[in-house]
Amino acid sequence: QVQLVESGGGLVQAGGSLRLSCVASGRTFSVSAMGWFRQAAGKEREFVAAITWSGDTTYYADSVKGRFTISRENAANTVYLQMNSLKPEDTAVYYCAEAATNQAMASHRVQYWGKGTLVTVSS
Repeated sequence: QVQLVESGGGLVQAGGSLRLSCVASGRTFSVSAMGWFRQAAGKEREFVAAITWSGDTTYYADSVKGRFTISRENAANTVYLQMNSLKPEDTAVYYCAEAATNQAMASHRVQYWGKGTLVTVSS
């Protein structure tokens, strides 16, 4: 059984930064693509970013490109999402996810989900 536990959410002013972390446990971490999704109140869950098992390829939604950076540390079974220049429209619950590939992640073919961490950006 894979468990994904997110942390790092909180309240931040527009223009500020946050770094989310996701720790995986329960199986081999380094062979999977990892990613982040978000879901704002009243909206569908949307893809944010993904990273290959090796960390050499990343993929971002257009809405966060240039502002968010995904990275991973396989030795620590951890994936990160550095969020800069935050906007009120980034307010959402952010979910960590594991999938077979980046392409599967972007297509929402996720194998495991975390429970989410709330990010609130005030104007």
